[in-house]
Amino acid sequence: MTDIASRPVHDDRPLKPALLNGLRLRCPACGEGRLLTGYLKVRDTCPSCGEALHHQRADDGPAYLTILIVGHLMAPLILWAFIHYRPDPLVLSGVFAMGCVALSLYLLPRMKGLMVAIQWAKRMHGFGAAPHERA
Repeated sequence: MTDIASRPVHDDRPLKPALLNGLRLRCPACGEGRLLTGYLKVRDTCPSCGEALHHQRADDGPAYLTILIVGHLMAPLILWAFIHYRPDPLVLSGVFAMGCVALSLYLLPRMKGLMVAIQWAKRMHGFGAAPHERA
């Protein structure tokens, strides 16, 4: 049985630049290479620096974050628009449905980039392996 104190400790990578790169859909390591190949498909490796990105496990996190943000932005706006302008309910629901869809489509890939960047910076899910341990 190994002692916790004898395990090698890896320092976390700089979080703020990684988060900004993730939000810009760039590689969290170098900030130059594109992170995604399609709308939500993460590249296996960065085309600029060669950083392995296939370790990522974003799963449902980006969807939850997107729903959280869109809900917290749009709910007060709907209430405000209804109180101040009293539009027809069909117009109100149509406008805000389009707004919710557009904002969700904009935020979803950025939240995926954010999740990958957090995992990279915190050395989660294989991102912290030494170069000789990577397969």
